[in-house]
Amino acid sequence: MEVEVVVRRWGNSLGVTLPKGFVDKQRIKENERLVLGIQRETPPRVAGIFGLAPGWKIDAQKAKDNARGEDAARDKKISGFLRNH
Repeated sequence: MEVEVVVRRWGNSLGVTLPKGFVDKQRIKENERLVLGIQRETPPRVAGIFGLAPGWKIDAQKAKDNARGEDAARDKKISGFLRNH
């Protein structure tokens, strides 16, 4: 028996609503005590994303160089600001 639910805020607590079809099928009654197992939906893994854009190539070294250049420019701007204030 498995059903997907969404956790929502109820005042200061969190709660889930069981869909009517599931409740009817399982014959769940109000005030009945249940034991629930929790399994989170896992986000897509990064590895599953690669290859989704054929023909789009990234040169890893250029990406690193660009990131370093942006970091250096930001650091220079910040240090200039701090010297002037």
